[in-house]
Amino acid sequence: MVAQAKLDAAALRLDALGQPQTGWTAAARRAAAARLRAMGLPGRRDEYWRYTDAATLNQPAPQRAALFDASDEPVVFGGLDRVKLVFVDGVFDPAQSDDPEAAGVELLSRQSADIHWAQGLYGVLEARGQSPVPRPFAALNTAAAVEGVLIRVTGKAEKPVSLVYLHRSDSSDAILHHCVKLEAGAELTLLENGPAAARLNAVLEVELAEDARFHHVRTQGRDHERRAVTHIFARLGGGALFKSFTLSANGVLTRNEAVLELAGDGAVAHVAGAAVGDGAFHHDDTVFVTHAAERCESRQVFKKVLKNGAVGVFQGKILVQPGAQKTDGYQISQSLLLDEASQFLAKPELEIYADDVKCSHGSTSGAIDETALYYLRSRGVPLRQAQSLLVLAFLAEAIGEIEDETIAADIRLRLEGWLARHDR
Repeated sequence: MVAQAKLDAAALRLDALGQPQTGWTAAARRAAAARLRAMGLPGRRDEYWRYTDAATLNQPAPQRAALFDASDEPVVFGGLDRVKLVFVDGVFDPAQSDDPEAAGVELLSRQSADIHWAQGLYGVLEARGQSPVPRPFAALNTAAAVEGVLIRVTGKAEKPVSLVYLHRSDSSDAILHHCVKLEAGAELTLLENGPAAARLNAVLEVELAEDARFHHVRTQGRDHERRAVTHIFARLGGGALFKSFTLSANGVLTRNEAVLELAGDGAVAHVAGAAVGDGAFHHDDTVFVTHAAERCESRQVFKKVLKNGAVGVFQGKILVQPGAQKTDGYQISQSLLLDEASQFLAKPELEIYADDVKCSHGSTSGAIDETALYYLRSRGVPLRQAQSLLVLAFLAEAIGEIEDETIAADIRLRLEGWLARHDR
């Protein structure tokens, strides 16, 4: 029986937001609202919310988040030839955005009255991802989101599409729902960066047809008091490739969920993350990968560097369904604790119903290797620089999941900057 407090919290949030009842998303919204009213918003007794307190995400109004002046900092992905789509506190700003046609993709307005391909995708993967683990904030998003992009790719996109999230109000409450569909053989790189809002709820639904290739790189940082819960739902056809990497720095509370379904033979899905936190920092990566076809490969690689009482969480599961033979599933979660006040909480899981598979998981937590530190110091490397080098080396496996070396170099530059600013 669902606790009444959870049901009441869900009703309050839905009533405060409202759900548009007309247009091509109306049926999906009503279904999502019904799901949420039945499951309620999460509490600490929920199995997959034991380590993360959702109280500030459940509240009808967000807590204020101070704005950080980053005018003197280099722009993330600023050196890339990309097509920018800008959102200010969760609202699309065409004046600051580029023409999406420059990327060679089809971008449709969420407000369009026409029936189009997105009707068969909006809320569909989110609904599938509610079992066996409920994801109430994703249902809330589908029910209430009125902003987002709809991208359809039929060939190879000429440039990366870059979603830029600007935070201008200390009380903004953004809800974004993006849908991406790649037809057979299509390829797209999607970039995301920016603090977005005081509180962010984001959903990204990605459907990959046969042999499609999707690359996703996201940075979350800057305004430290912000809170965010994000979700990626992806379904892969035969031979498709899905790769997602997230860099998280700062943020008082971040919960990133990824729900991936390998539905076609020979599909490949990699999801990775690097998180660095200092002080009042709680970062939660929760991943669920389902192998539903033969000869599929999945990788989960998550690294967290924590100091001054920061908290990292990893919950990752690989489910191999009956008949998903020749599965190759790999999962690793590791933390580097730079003091005794920080903590890392991990829950790795394997559930296998096929007999010809190769699956592994591992989780470790520890301090900087004193032998390696001594080696660098003995060769004249200053202490702080030596520590930074070892931190970067620790994060290298996660960053290595980024195929584009130019983007990977930009990510390393961000990490070096963060380490320099927090070197004390």
